[in-house]
Amino acid sequence: MSEYVPCPKCGSTNVQKVNYTMWGGMIGPRLLKHVKCQDCKATFNGKTGKSNNGAIALYLAVTFLIVFAIFFLATMARG
Repeated sequence: MSEYVPCPKCGSTNVQKVNYTMWGGMIGPRLLKHVKCQDCKATFNGKTGKSNNGAIALYLAVTFLIVFAIFFLATMARG
């Protein structure tokens, strides 16, 4: 029995966790339980079977805000 739900696109149980993505490096896919179907290549949340697109957008927005805040605070500290 697979630890992930079947692919919502093709129904395959041949899914594997994604270890690295361009949008989340090594951390994002782990936080979002991001998996990829090895048969149809669809990616989704391995726990729920739903798309991670909304969560990815939120992840990117939060990451951007953190980086921006660090840059802003570093700039303000210089005077």
